[in-house]
Amino acid sequence: MSALQSYFDMLEKVISGLGVDPSVCREPGKAGQWNMKRGSANVWINILPANNDSGLSGYLQIMGPVCQVPTSNTEAFYAEVLEASHNLYGVGFTKYDNWIYINGVRELDGIDESEMAAMLNRVGYYCDHYDDHFIGKYFPSQA
Repeated sequence: MSALQSYFDMLEKVISGLGVDPSVCREPGKAGQWNMKRGSANVWINILPANNDSGLSGYLQIMGPVCQVPTSNTEAFYAEVLEASHNLYGVGFTKYDNWIYINGVRELDGIDESEMAAMLNRVGYYCDHYDDHFIGKYFPSQA
């Protein structure tokens, strides 16, 4: 049994509580990874072991893609993303490669189901809201 199995079980109980079958969300062949939809947004969930001598069990990371970085109006786009980040709670916008994501990370130690659910709902809500907003504004042909 994985040292993280109790957290896997807790997360699957949270996913079930949202009315979603967790077995459908599991990433095949990748323990500790789930994918689900919240509205129009994809939400990726990872339970990761700690990779240092911190004494922590590991981390919960919940994130989702919002949109690609546009090739025009880039400065206005980044300014809007930064200003929107001010209104987020417990998560933030991140950029990796040419994409903008909503990302939340928390240590597993001391986490409970209600906190997992709140984090999942928060990331899902923000991704669903901001993907529609930014795609509609900066990529109108894709909206």
